[in-house]
Amino acid sequence: MKIFKVLHNQNKLYSEITTEASYIDQKDELSLHAVLNGSESYTIGKRTVTVFPGNFLILNNGTRYDRAIYSDAMANTFAIYFSPKFLQDFQYGYSLSDKNLLDGPIDKSTWEATTFLETIYPCKGDIKYNLLHLINHFNENADELLLDDYIYHTLFLFHRLYDKEVLHKSSCLDALNAGTRNELFKRLTLAKDFMLSNYSQDISLDDISRYSCLSPTHLFRTFKQIYNCSPHQYLIQIRLDNAKYMLKNTTYTLNEIVGLVGFTCPSTFIKLFKNKFQFTPGTYRNNVAMIH
Repeated sequence: MKIFKVLHNQNKLYSEITTEASYIDQKDELSLHAVLNGSESYTIGKRTVTVFPGNFLILNNGTRYDRAIYSDAMANTFAIYFSPKFLQDFQYGYSLSDKNLLDGPIDKSTWEATTFLETIYPCKGDIKYNLLHLINHFNENADELLLDDYIYHTLFLFHRLYDKEVLHKSSCLDALNAGTRNELFKRLTLAKDFMLSNYSQDISLDDISRYSCLSPTHLFRTFKQIYNCSPHQYLIQIRLDNAKYMLKNTTYTLNEIVGLVGFTCPSTFIKLFKNKFQFTPGTYRNNVAMIH
């Protein structure tokens, strides 16, 4: 099932529920792609990333990509395509001071759209709940003004998230040269995306370093500077977060979940899960998840 809506200001909303779909050579405006259930894979140039619940992907205006859904369970995806005019008005309002906005008129003839790092971002906290409200109103065919409010707020929250996840974290790298620091940060985000996309597989530090074009030693040292943990510890966190999601939202057995998120030993998984969330997986599923 697909639902596509073009708003009066040319913002576009798209929802799809399916187990199988494939789209080749797509090119759109700046867009945000989220997954509510299942997964969706994107091929951008020579790299492929997979988006799962709890994350979203940003693609810039003009980026060419393929996307595909192949899932045993029903996948539920949602995307926002921001019109250039809406984006221009937003970015002027976001970046200029109240004085400059009041002094107007503003010369927009030299405006260039902001480009963002095309990577997987965490869909948590305010931006998660804002997106969920937007999706609910979209599915209920709500008034366009209300949808615009949520789209505007999504963009506002994303800019705040971008400041935290990209600008602040990249500044934590020891590299003195800005060009070197930016290139290193891009390669570290490749490592992060590789783990987020392939957490269920048996992947090693060598696999991650090869994908991100960094030596294992360089990857280990610099990854810790921006994520405050080693790549292995980050991978464990991803697996535990996805296990928590599955315990709450699926009927898979505990042993099935252990394998699906990339663990091989149930007892090790139970110990790590309890250390992180203060509950055993069974207690979380039977009690805690029921009331949240």
